Amino acid sequence: MGKGDLRTRRGKLFRGTYGKSRPRKKKKKAAAQKLQSATAQPPATENRAQQAES
Repeated sequence: MGKGDLRTRRGKLFRGTYGKSRPRKKKKKAAAQKLQSATAQPPATENRAQQAES
């Protein structure tokens, strides 16, 4: 029961493997989509020019 035991969390951490005692973390999809939509907006200079004409 230590670093050499692959059935324990400590053993998984030591070896760098995953399994029942050390599952992988799931990636978050919602946060990534919000970042993409925020960066996909057109530049502010075009919007200001259109507002000045109106």
